[in-house]
Amino acid sequence: MATTTPAPAATVGAGGTPRAADGGATVVAPHRSVREHLRLIWQYRELLHGLVRKELKVRYKGSTLGFVWSMLNPALSLAVYYLVFAVFLKSAIPYFAIFLLSGMLAWNLFTASIPAATASVVGNAPLIKKVYFPREVLPLATIGAALVHFFLQSLVMAGALVILRYDVSWEYLWLVVPAVITLLLFTAALGIFLSAVNVYLRDTQHLIEILLMMWFWVTPILYHYTLVSDRLAAHGLAWLPRLNPMTNIVLALQRGIWGRAYGDPDPVTGVAPQLLPDASVWWYLGNLGIVAGVSAVLILVAIKVFDRLEGNFAEEI
Repeated sequence: MATTTPAPAATVGAGGTPRAADGGATVVAPHRSVREHLRLIWQYRELLHGLVRKELKVRYKGSTLGFVWSMLNPALSLAVYYLVFAVFLKSAIPYFAIFLLSGMLAWNLFTASIPAATASVVGNAPLIKKVYFPREVLPLATIGAALVHFFLQSLVMAGALVILRYDVSWEYLWLVVPAVITLLLFTAALGIFLSAVNVYLRDTQHLIEILLMMWFWVTPILYHYTLVSDRLAAHGLAWLPRLNPMTNIVLALQRGIWGRAYGDPDPVTGVAPQLLPDASVWWYLGNLGIVAGVSAVLILVAIKVFDRLEGNFAEEI
Protein backbone atom coordinates (compact mmCIF):
# COMPACT_ATOMS: atom_id res chain seq x y z
CA MET A 1 0.00 0.00 0.00
CA ALA A 2 1.49 3.33 -1.03
CA THR A 3 1.80 5.94 1.68
CA THR A 4 2.37 9.66 1.87
CA THR A 5 4.50 11.10 4.66
CA PRO A 6 2.77 14.04 6.38
CA ALA A 7 4.35 17.45 6.08
CA PRO A 8 5.76 18.99 9.27
CA ALA A 9 2.88 21.48 9.40
CA ALA A 10 0.21 18.80 9.31
CA THR A 11 -2.43 18.92 12.03
CA VAL A 12 -4.42 16.22 13.75
CA GLY A 13 -8.13 16.08 13.14
CA ALA A 14 -10.92 14.33 15.00
CA GLY A 15 -10.03 10.88 16.21
CA GLY A 16 -6.31 11.64 15.86
CA THR A 17 -6.34 11.43 12.04
CA PRO A 18 -3.46 13.49 10.59
CA ARG A 19 -4.58 16.13 8.11
CA ALA A 20 -2.57 18.27 5.74
CA ALA A 21 -2.35 22.02 6.23
CA ASP A 22 -4.89 22.61 3.44
CA GLY A 23 -7.50 20.48 5.24
CA GLY A 24 -7.16 17.40 3.04
CA ALA A 25 -6.60 14.06 4.74
CA THR A 26 -3.07 12.69 4.57
CA VAL A 27 -2.78 8.94 4.14
CA VAL A 28 -0.47 7.42 6.71
CA ALA A 29 0.52 3.76 6.91
CA PRO A 30 -0.82 2.15 10.09
CA HIS A 31 2.61 0.68 10.78
CA ARG A 32 6.06 1.71 9.63
CA SER A 33 9.34 -0.17 9.54
CA VAL A 34 12.06 0.53 12.07
CA ARG A 35 14.13 2.00 9.25
CA GLU A 36 11.32 4.43 8.44
CA HIS A 37 11.02 5.46 12.08
CA LEU A 38 14.75 6.14 12.24
CA ARG A 39 14.59 8.10 8.97
CA LEU A 40 11.77 10.28 10.32
CA ILE A 41 13.62 10.92 13.57
CA TRP A 42 16.62 12.11 11.55
CA GLN A 43 14.35 14.17 9.29
CA TYR A 44 12.88 15.92 12.35
CA ARG A 45 16.24 16.41 14.08
CA GLU A 46 15.71 20.19 14.18
CA LEU A 47 12.50 19.61 16.12
CA LEU A 48 14.44 17.34 18.47
CA HIS A 49 16.97 20.10 19.07
CA GLY A 50 14.16 22.56 19.71
CA LEU A 51 12.50 20.24 22.22
CA VAL A 52 15.81 19.78 24.04
CA ARG A 53 16.15 23.55 24.34
CA LYS A 54 12.55 23.75 25.58
CA GLU A 55 13.23 21.10 28.24
CA LEU A 56 16.22 23.06 29.46
CA LYS A 57 14.40 26.39 29.52
CA VAL A 58 11.35 24.99 31.34
CA ARG A 59 13.48 23.34 34.00
CA TYR A 60 15.20 26.56 35.01
CA LYS A 61 12.49 29.07 34.15
CA GLY A 62 12.61 31.90 36.66
CA SER A 63 15.79 30.55 38.26
CA THR A 64 18.56 32.99 39.08
CA LEU A 65 21.40 30.48 38.98
CA GLY A 66 20.02 28.53 36.02
CA PHE A 67 22.43 25.87 34.74
CA VAL A 68 24.68 26.37 37.76
CA TRP A 69 22.23 24.13 39.64
CA SER A 70 23.31 21.24 37.40
CA MET A 71 26.79 21.58 38.87
CA LEU A 72 25.76 22.41 42.44
CA ASN A 73 23.59 19.30 42.74
CA PRO A 74 26.39 16.73 42.18
CA ALA A 75 28.86 18.89 44.12
CA LEU A 76 26.64 18.98 47.20
CA SER A 77 25.75 15.29 46.86
CA LEU A 78 29.42 14.51 46.58
CA ALA A 79 30.16 16.46 49.76
CA VAL A 80 27.43 14.65 51.71
CA TYR A 81 28.41 11.15 50.56
CA TYR A 82 32.08 11.94 51.15
CA LEU A 83 31.44 13.02 54.74
CA VAL A 84 29.29 9.97 55.45
CA PHE A 85 31.36 7.24 53.79
CA ALA A 86 34.91 8.61 53.77
CA VAL A 87 35.01 10.55 57.05
CA PHE A 88 32.48 8.99 59.42
CA LEU A 89 32.28 5.41 58.12
CA LYS A 90 35.95 5.38 57.08
CA SER A 91 35.61 3.83 53.64
CA ALA A 92 38.62 1.79 52.54
CA ILE A 93 38.41 3.30 49.06
CA PRO A 94 41.18 5.88 48.50
CA TYR A 95 40.10 9.14 46.87
CA PHE A 96 36.54 8.13 47.57
CA ALA A 97 35.20 11.39 46.13
CA ILE A 98 36.64 10.56 42.69
CA PHE A 99 35.43 6.95 42.88
CA LEU A 100 31.93 8.04 43.89
CA LEU A 101 31.45 10.81 41.35
CA SER A 102 32.71 8.67 38.46
CA GLY A 103 29.81 6.30 39.09
CA MET A 104 27.30 9.01 40.00
CA LEU A 105 27.82 10.75 36.65
CA ALA A 106 26.39 7.76 34.82
CA TRP A 107 23.62 7.21 37.35
CA ASN A 108 22.52 10.85 37.34
CA LEU A 109 22.20 10.81 33.55
CA PHE A 110 20.22 7.57 33.69
CA THR A 111 17.83 8.62 36.46
CA ALA A 112 17.31 12.09 35.01
CA SER A 113 16.34 10.55 31.67
CA ILE A 114 14.14 7.54 32.43
CA PRO A 115 11.35 9.12 34.56
CA ALA A 116 11.16 12.16 32.27
CA ALA A 117 11.14 10.00 29.14
CA THR A 118 8.43 7.75 30.59
CA ALA A 119 6.12 10.72 31.14
CA SER A 120 7.11 12.58 27.96
CA VAL A 121 4.29 11.46 25.64
CA VAL A 122 1.52 11.98 28.20
CA GLY A 123 3.04 15.29 29.26
CA ASN A 124 2.96 16.62 25.68
CA ALA A 125 -0.65 15.66 24.95
CA PRO A 126 -1.63 19.08 23.49
CA LEU A 127 1.29 18.95 21.06
CA ILE A 128 0.49 15.40 19.96
CA LYS A 129 -3.14 16.27 19.26
CA LYS A 130 -2.28 19.29 17.12
CA VAL A 131 0.85 18.65 15.09
CA TYR A 132 2.29 15.63 13.33
CA PHE A 133 5.88 14.58 14.08
CA PRO A 134 7.58 11.30 14.97
CA ARG A 135 6.55 10.84 18.60
CA GLU A 136 9.83 9.16 19.52
CA VAL A 137 11.50 12.57 19.60
CA LEU A 138 9.66 13.31 22.86
CA PRO A 139 11.49 10.75 25.03
CA LEU A 140 14.70 11.38 23.08
CA ALA A 141 14.44 15.10 23.87
CA THR A 142 14.37 14.41 27.61
CA ILE A 143 17.49 12.25 27.22
CA GLY A 144 19.15 15.03 25.24
CA ALA A 145 18.42 17.53 28.01
CA ALA A 146 19.84 15.10 30.59
CA LEU A 147 22.97 14.75 28.44
CA VAL A 148 23.51 18.52 28.63
CA HIS A 149 23.35 18.31 32.43
CA PHE A 150 25.76 15.35 32.28
CA PHE A 151 28.37 17.48 30.53
CA LEU A 152 27.88 20.27 33.06
CA GLN A 153 28.29 17.82 35.92
CA SER A 154 31.43 16.49 34.24
CA LEU A 155 32.92 19.93 34.87
CA VAL A 156 32.53 19.20 38.60
CA MET A 157 34.50 16.00 38.09
CA ALA A 158 37.19 17.84 36.15
CA GLY A 159 37.37 20.44 38.91
CA ALA A 160 37.72 17.72 41.57
CA LEU A 161 40.56 16.09 39.61
CA VAL A 162 42.39 19.41 39.40
CA ILE A 163 41.81 20.41 43.04
CA LEU A 164 42.93 17.02 44.34
CA ARG A 165 45.79 16.89 41.80
CA TYR A 166 44.66 13.42 40.92
CA ASP A 167 46.86 11.40 38.58
CA VAL A 168 44.46 9.77 36.12
CA SER A 169 45.30 6.59 34.22
CA TRP A 170 45.60 7.64 30.57
CA GLU A 171 45.59 3.99 29.51
CA TYR A 172 41.99 3.59 30.73
CA LEU A 173 40.66 7.14 30.50
CA TRP A 174 39.38 6.75 26.94
CA LEU A 175 36.86 4.16 28.20
CA VAL A 176 34.70 7.13 29.22
CA VAL A 177 33.62 7.74 25.60
CA PRO A 178 32.30 4.22 24.77
CA ALA A 179 30.78 4.02 28.26
CA VAL A 180 28.72 7.18 27.70
CA ILE A 181 27.67 6.06 24.20
CA THR A 182 26.57 2.69 25.60
CA LEU A 183 24.67 4.44 28.39
CA LEU A 184 22.82 6.61 25.86
CA LEU A 185 21.85 3.57 23.74
CA PHE A 186 20.52 1.70 26.77
CA THR A 187 18.68 4.75 28.10
CA ALA A 188 17.13 5.51 24.70
CA ALA A 189 15.81 1.94 24.40
CA LEU A 190 14.14 2.06 27.82
CA GLY A 191 12.90 5.61 27.34
CA ILE A 192 11.16 4.95 24.02
CA PHE A 193 9.57 1.73 25.30
CA LEU A 194 8.37 3.13 28.63
CA SER A 195 6.98 6.33 27.08
CA ALA A 196 4.65 4.27 24.90
CA VAL A 197 3.61 1.87 27.66
CA ASN A 198 2.88 4.76 30.04
CA VAL A 199 0.18 6.10 27.71
CA TYR A 200 -1.90 2.99 28.42
CA LEU A 201 -0.62 2.12 31.91
CA ARG A 202 -0.21 5.42 33.77
CA ASP A 203 1.14 3.71 36.88
CA THR A 204 4.33 3.02 34.92
CA GLN A 205 5.75 6.46 35.68
CA HIS A 206 5.22 5.92 39.41
CA LEU A 207 6.49 2.35 39.40
CA ILE A 208 9.68 3.32 37.61
CA GLU A 209 10.67 5.63 40.47
CA ILE A 210 10.55 2.72 42.92
CA LEU A 211 12.44 0.42 40.55
CA LEU A 212 15.18 3.00 40.05
CA MET A 213 15.66 3.29 43.80
CA MET A 214 16.13 -0.48 44.04
CA TRP A 215 18.32 -0.49 40.92
CA PHE A 216 20.68 2.03 42.51
CA TRP A 217 21.54 -0.27 45.39
CA VAL A 218 22.39 -3.23 43.13
CA THR A 219 24.78 -1.05 41.12
CA PRO A 220 28.30 -0.66 42.61
CA ILE A 221 28.44 3.11 43.11
CA LEU A 222 28.55 3.63 46.89
CA TYR A 223 30.49 0.37 47.32
CA HIS A 224 33.15 -1.32 45.24
CA TYR A 225 32.39 -4.12 42.77
CA THR A 226 34.52 -6.87 44.37
CA LEU A 227 32.62 -6.50 47.65
CA VAL A 228 29.80 -8.40 45.95
CA SER A 229 31.55 -10.36 43.22
CA ASP A 230 34.04 -12.00 45.63
CA ARG A 231 31.23 -13.31 47.82
CA LEU A 232 29.35 -14.65 44.81
CA ALA A 233 32.54 -16.21 43.46
CA ALA A 234 32.40 -18.76 46.28
CA HIS A 235 29.20 -20.05 44.67
CA GLY A 236 30.47 -19.79 41.10
CA LEU A 237 28.37 -16.68 40.46
CA ALA A 238 31.03 -13.96 40.17
CA TRP A 239 29.55 -13.03 36.78
CA LEU A 240 26.07 -12.38 38.17
CA PRO A 241 26.44 -8.64 38.96
CA ARG A 242 27.45 -7.98 35.35
CA LEU A 243 23.99 -8.98 34.18
CA ASN A 244 23.05 -5.50 35.34
CA PRO A 245 23.84 -3.26 32.31
CA MET A 246 24.47 -0.27 34.58
CA THR A 247 27.15 -2.23 36.46
CA ASN A 248 29.23 -2.64 33.29
CA ILE A 249 28.82 1.04 32.40
CA VAL A 250 29.71 2.21 35.92
CA LEU A 251 32.71 -0.13 36.09
CA ALA A 252 34.09 1.29 32.85
CA LEU A 253 33.69 4.86 34.10
CA GLN A 254 35.26 4.04 37.47
CA ARG A 255 38.22 2.32 35.78
CA GLY A 256 38.52 5.16 33.30
CA ILE A 257 38.33 8.07 35.75
CA TRP A 258 39.33 6.62 39.13
CA GLY A 259 41.89 4.64 37.16
CA ARG A 260 42.97 1.91 39.57
CA ALA A 261 41.93 -1.61 40.55
CA TYR A 262 43.41 -1.76 44.07
CA GLY A 263 43.11 0.32 47.19
CA ASP A 264 45.92 1.46 49.46
CA PRO A 265 47.98 -1.33 51.11
CA ASP A 266 46.92 -2.37 54.59
CA PRO A 267 49.36 -0.83 57.13
CA VAL A 268 49.63 -4.15 58.99
CA THR A 269 49.64 -6.81 56.26
CA GLY A 270 50.86 -4.64 53.43
CA VAL A 271 48.25 -6.20 51.15
CA ALA A 272 46.29 -3.89 48.88
CA PRO A 273 42.59 -4.86 48.62
CA GLN A 274 41.21 -5.35 45.13
CA LEU A 275 38.28 -3.01 44.47
CA LEU A 276 37.69 -3.29 40.72
CA PRO A 277 38.43 -6.13 38.28
CA ASP A 278 42.16 -6.15 37.55
CA ALA A 279 41.62 -6.68 33.85
CA SER A 280 42.86 -5.11 30.65
CA VAL A 281 41.12 -2.21 28.98
CA TRP A 282 39.76 -4.67 26.41
CA TRP A 283 37.91 -6.63 29.11
CA TYR A 284 36.03 -3.49 30.08
CA LEU A 285 35.47 -2.59 26.45
CA GLY A 286 34.19 -6.11 25.74
CA ASN A 287 31.58 -5.81 28.50
CA LEU A 288 30.51 -2.44 27.11
CA GLY A 289 30.27 -4.00 23.64
CA ILE A 290 27.88 -6.66 24.92
CA VAL A 291 25.68 -4.06 26.63
CA ALA A 292 25.78 -1.84 23.53
CA GLY A 293 24.80 -4.76 21.29
CA VAL A 294 21.91 -5.74 23.55
CA SER A 295 20.85 -2.09 23.77
CA ALA A 296 20.81 -1.78 19.97
CA VAL A 297 18.49 -4.78 19.78
CA LEU A 298 16.34 -3.30 22.56
CA ILE A 299 16.05 -0.05 20.58
CA LEU A 300 14.71 -1.98 17.59
CA VAL A 301 12.22 -3.78 19.84
CA ALA A 302 11.24 -0.53 21.56
CA ILE A 303 10.57 1.19 18.23
CA LYS A 304 8.43 -1.74 17.06
CA VAL A 305 6.41 -1.63 20.30
CA PHE A 306 6.12 2.15 19.97
CA ASP A 307 4.91 1.71 16.38
CA ARG A 308 2.21 -0.72 17.50
CA LEU A 309 0.95 1.49 20.31
CA GLU A 310 1.17 5.03 18.91
CA GLY A 311 -1.87 4.72 16.65
CA ASN A 312 -4.22 5.47 19.57
CA PHE A 313 -2.07 7.97 21.46
CA ALA A 314 -4.37 10.90 20.63
CA GLU A 315 -7.43 9.05 21.98
CA GLU A 316 -5.71 7.68 25.09
CA ILE A 317 -4.24 10.97 26.29
